[in-house]
Order: sequence, then C-alpha cells, then structure tokens
Amino acid sequence: MARMKFLCDADRCIECNACVTACKNENEVPWGINRRRVVTINDGKPDERSVSMACMHCTDAPCAAVCPVSCIFSTDDGVVLHSKDLCIGCGYCFYACPFGAPQYPKLSNFGSRGKMDKCTYCAGGGGPEAPGSIEEYKKYGANRMAQGKLPLCAEMCSTKSLLAGDGEIIAEIYKERMIKRGYGSGAWGWMTAYHQGISV
Repeated sequence: MARMKFLCDADRCIECNACVTACKNENEVPWGINRRRVVTINDGKPDERSVSMACMHCTDAPCAAVCPVSCIFSTDDGVVLHSKDLCIGCGYCFYACPFGAPQYPKLSNFGSRGKMDKCTYCAGGGGPEAPGSIEEYKKYGANRMAQGKLPLCAEMCSTKSLLAGDGEIIAEIYKERMIKRGYGSGAWGWMTAYHQGISV
C-alpha cells in the first residue's frame, strides 16, 4: 500500500509562500497557527536555500509515541492524523516533533493552550465526524484525499519543489532530478536515502 509523504526540493523552492497561503485558505486555519511554513537558511547569501516545512507524516511518528492520550495515529496510507476530541493540549507532541508541526492556538501553560492543530495532508481529521462532512471541515479542514486529490500546498507549488504523494514515486522523481543535476550516486547520503535496491 502507498505511504503518503511530502518532499521539498530545496534547489527549486523560491520562497514564494504559495504553499503556506494555499494551506491557510483551503483549511481556514485560525490566526496564529501555521500548518505549513517556509524556512530559509543562509538568507541573502549565495548558498541560500528555502524549504517548505509541515508535518512530514513520519513512518514512526515521535509525536504519536509521546501522546499520553493516544490522540495521534497513522492511517493505512501513512498519514498522521489526530483527534481534537481526545487532545488535552499538553504539548508533548510539540516537543517530540523535529519539524515543529504541532501548533496551539494559545501560548500558555500545560493544558490551557487549546487543542493541538497540525497538517492533516488534506485528509480530513481523526475524529468521529463523517469524512467530507461540514463538521469535519470546521474541525480539521479540507478532505481532498477523499476526492482523490493531493494536498493543495503541493498542487499550488509553481516550481514543483514541494512534492506530495506515494513515497516511492516521490523518491523516483527526486532521484531523476538529482541525476539530471549531476549529483549521482556519489552524493553524500545517496545510499542512505535510496538504499541498494534502486539502480543508478
């Protein structure tokens, strides 16, 4: 079965923030919460790189491992969802996530910051609401996956630096890009990322 993943090609990202805007508009994300953001490293220097960051829907999600009420879980497609009905706002997921994906509507103490919010891969939510219902949309945002669509952030990326879909297909696309750029199998980390099974 396909495992849905994101990949941002830092060589293509131009820091236009179309992905951020698309996410906010499609999901009517509340003020102060950013499910997706663009991070720029070495801003203004020749080796500047920008990366679109959100929940990376980890295979073994650390946020799910530390949640004391088990409100975070992975679907069969590998999308990491959460139930706002179960969330107690403790913030453990925020501290466990290496990408800073979990967001809270208020800055305050343990349990009083509100319900956690994060990227849902435009797959609706993890609560009891019917998929595609108005109730689900109000609580979690759009359910584009139920319509057979990819997350809007990736669809709106003008340079196609942000890829979304089956992790194996994304890996092949990225591998082809690296070969065309001349990085090839000698690039640092190549065998870690692509293993022995993928020929060069």
